[in-house]
Amino acid sequence: MNKINITIKKALIWWISIIFLECFFALLITHNIKSQLIINIILNSTILSLIITFITSLFNEIINNILSGVILFIIGILFSTQVVFYKVFKVYFSLYDIALKDQLNSFMKETINFIISNILYIFLFMLPLILFIVFRKKLSNNRINLKTSIILLICIVSSILINKAFISFNKNKTYSTYDLINNVSNTALSIQKLGVLKTYYIEGKRMIFGFTPKEIKPVKTKAEELVEVEKEYADNILNLKLEDTDNQTINTINAYIRNEEVTKKNEYTGIFEGYNLVYITAESFSEIGVREDLTPTLYKMMNSGFVFKNFYTPNNLSTIGGEFQSLTGLYPDYSVLKTWRNGTNYFPYALATEYRSRGYDTYAYHNNSYVFQDRNQYLASQGFTNFLACYNGLEQRMNCEIWPESDEEMIEVTKGDYIHNSNPFLAYYMTVSGHFAYTFDDNYIAYKNMPLVENLGYSEEAKAYLATQIELDRALENLINSLEAENKLDKTVFVLQADHYPYELERYAINELSSYERDDISVNHNALIIWNNKLETTIIDKPCMSADVIPTVYNLFGIDYDSRLFTGKDILSTSAGIAVLEDRSWITNKGIYIASINEFYPKDNAKIEEDYVNNINQIVNNRLNLSRLIIENNYYNYLNYVE
Repeated sequence: MNKINITIKKALIWWISIIFLECFFALLITHNIKSQLIINIILNSTILSLIITFITSLFNEIINNILSGVILFIIGILFSTQVVFYKVFKVYFSLYDIALKDQLNSFMKETINFIISNILYIFLFMLPLILFIVFRKKLSNNRINLKTSIILLICIVSSILINKAFISFNKNKTYSTYDLINNVSNTALSIQKLGVLKTYYIEGKRMIFGFTPKEIKPVKTKAEELVEVEKEYADNILNLKLEDTDNQTINTINAYIRNEEVTKKNEYTGIFEGYNLVYITAESFSEIGVREDLTPTLYKMMNSGFVFKNFYTPNNLSTIGGEFQSLTGLYPDYSVLKTWRNGTNYFPYALATEYRSRGYDTYAYHNNSYVFQDRNQYLASQGFTNFLACYNGLEQRMNCEIWPESDEEMIEVTKGDYIHNSNPFLAYYMTVSGHFAYTFDDNYIAYKNMPLVENLGYSEEAKAYLATQIELDRALENLINSLEAENKLDKTVFVLQADHYPYELERYAINELSSYERDDISVNHNALIIWNNKLETTIIDKPCMSADVIPTVYNLFGIDYDSRLFTGKDILSTSAGIAVLEDRSWITNKGIYIASINEFYPKDNAKIEEDYVNNINQIVNNRLNLSRLIIENNYYNYLNYVE
């Protein structure tokens, strides 16, 4: 009986330790604990504590103590990694991110600075290990007898069965525990609803054994009319030969595409046909950094031409996820970013490929290392065969030994490549001047432009961010003036979007610069610039996001494309607009859905049809899964276009 009591006490200590770590993490990151999360934490902690108790009772006291210490250390590291990653990137750490280790290494300085300045957090996640080391001599960690082992195994099996019963209770509910374990791949939702350790377990299991996401089900939704349509427009569709193959996944994608709603051409179709295109993914660009006095060029471009009032740039693992959206028109998924980076996917409808086939000269530039994140490989898959960046030639033209490098200098030394050409051109830029850290000590660009912002009544962080945006503004002013001098400005279109909002800015600094108080949803709200100096100002209120930009641009330039092959949709079409955030929350013209609490907040007087929320959730699921399957299976390689 004494051994049973000791074992119960030991299991209880493990149970309390795990619950403490899970609850502390949830409070630290989200500042509250939802009922679904606390139930899952209790159930999962019960199973895990019993299993650990069993494992650390199989051997003699010395080995059991060593095992206990190692397990506590690993658990502490798992939680510490999660909190450090979130604080640096403002997204949760996924095991899939290990494949993106160069991105993690590049922010090592920021990571070390966070650890140093927040060592108390790390200490608290290591507290169970520290307490174990201090009090281990007062704890009995001897081998248990056969009777106690059997009782412990019965408890483990019982707790697993109870957990399975709970999981099945809301089996058909969207983002239920069952749904997240069996159907949905989303690290943010999983951590928010299942807990940190359960999420690690699920992702590890999927990485070893594979994962088939929730099935794709076509959903028909009523399109919203942006303008009164006076005539019937043709579909944006190609005559694709969607033949079934021996590959069931390809057949599944084909079936979905055959039934997917297409977007139609519209009054803006082809208005820029034959124009030059400057396409920019701007590092950490945000509307909060645009002021008429400090960034007059950005201000002019953001408030004339097409003005998108409801545009969002979801943060999906920093720049790599943002650039994936802006170049592919697909929704990002952590698990496919490694494949995308390899540059092995076939993209017949990619930006440079499409424009080069129409007689354009195409160029791509980046004012940081050309191999970082394998940008040289995935840009090649998009048709950019002459990508120029630091250390593959750009360093011979500009200073690549500062951090961050200058956008203005990059534009100045590269515009001559295309601005005098007789052929139309596509120039793609991935900028870097807007990169954190937002201090005047560690950011060359912020320090360079400090005199222009130092007297503003903001925090240093907010002022430093504004200073970085001044550099982007000067770069655009430089290029616009040069195009005008060459009489090419009238026939040039600028498209500019962010890779993500400036997530490294603390929320107080964001709200210092914002015209309204931003929450976890509205912090993703941003500006999309589609500008030509002869274009009349047109206000667009439709909800939209980064993945929608490519199909919108193709329609404006009169490029024939198949709207079913992109999960993003032409913003100017009559298709219903939607913006999907990193944790599968979404915004439509009828309201906002917050996935972590399964709550929909309708806009005033919005008429909500029955099953509206379920239908939009299914559409979000479809588009995320379609994007994933397209990349994982190199789907475009199976397509044939029939003239």
